[in-house]
Amino acid sequence: MKKAYVFPGQGAQFIGMGKDLYDSSAEAKNLFEKANEILGFNITDIMFSGTDEALKQTNVTQPAIFLHSVILSKALGSEFQPDMAAGHSLGEFSALVACGAMSFEDGLSLVAKRANAMQKACEAEPSTMAAVLGMEDADVERICAEIDGVVVPANYNCPGQLVISGSIEAVDKACEALTAAGAKRAIKLPVGGAFHSPLMEPARAELEAAIKETEIKTPICPIYQNVVAKGVSSPEEIKENLISQLTGAVKWTQIMHQMIADGAEHLVEVGPGNVLQGLIKKVDRKFPTESAAV
Repeated sequence: MKKAYVFPGQGAQFIGMGKDLYDSSAEAKNLFEKANEILGFNITDIMFSGTDEALKQTNVTQPAIFLHSVILSKALGSEFQPDMAAGHSLGEFSALVACGAMSFEDGLSLVAKRANAMQKACEAEPSTMAAVLGMEDADVERICAEIDGVVVPANYNCPGQLVISGSIEAVDKACEALTAAGAKRAIKLPVGGAFHSPLMEPARAELEAAIKETEIKTPICPIYQNVVAKGVSSPEEIKENLISQLTGAVKWTQIMHQMIADGAEHLVEVGPGNVLQGLIKKVDRKFPTESAAV
C-alpha cells in the first residue's frame, strides 16, 4: 500500500505539543535540547507550558511545529516509510528533514531564519490574508486579477477553500467582489502578513542566500513541493522550489490530486493537529487517513 506522509504548517500549534515525546524518548529529549541551543532560547518552555499568545508569535510557531513534526517522524523509527511526502507551507521543511534531504540542524536554522524574515516583511508593510469559501478556484483567480493593488491566491487548501493574500486594502476589495460574485464567505484571517504573496519578496531574498548555502541531498522518497505540486527528488530543483515558496502559492489541492493520481492509498499526518487529514477528505471523503503516533 502506497503511503503519503504529510506535515502541517502554521496554525496547527497547541500548548503541550511535543511534551509526551520529550518525556518518553531520550533521542527526542536530546533533539529538543539541541533546538534550544540552536535557537538561542528555550522553545520547549513555550511549547510545553507557555501561553497561547507566546506560542502564536511567528518566530516561535514555525520552529515549534517543525520540531514536533520532525522529532515525531524520528521517533517512528523503522515505521516511517513514506512512498511520497509533502508539507503545507512551513511543513515542507519538516518533510525535507524527515525524508533525509536536509539535516535536523540545517532545517531548524532555515525555519528560524524564515520565520524572522517573514516577521520583518509583515512589519514593513500592513498586509493580511482571507479565506474564500464555496467558489471555484478559477473564479477567485480571475477576480483577484481584476483588483487594483496586490492580492493573489496564496493557499489552495481544498476544493472550495482558497486563501488569498495581499495588502489590506486590496484584500478588503477582493472580499467584497468575491462575496458579490457568489462566494459563500470571504473571511479575513487573524494573521499579521501576506504570506505566499509578492509582499514576501524581502523575506524571499533574505532566505535565498541561506537556502543556496544549505546542503540538500536526494530524499528517501519524492517530495511534492508547494509551488509545483508534483514529486521532486533532485536536490537542485528542491532548492529552487524552496526559494520560490515564500512568494509562490501553496498548491495543496493540486498536491492531493497528484498524490492520488500517483497511487497514494493512505495518508499519515505527522505533527500537531489533523487539519491535513480533513483537507484530503474534501477531495475524497473515503480516503484512509491517520495521525502518526509513537
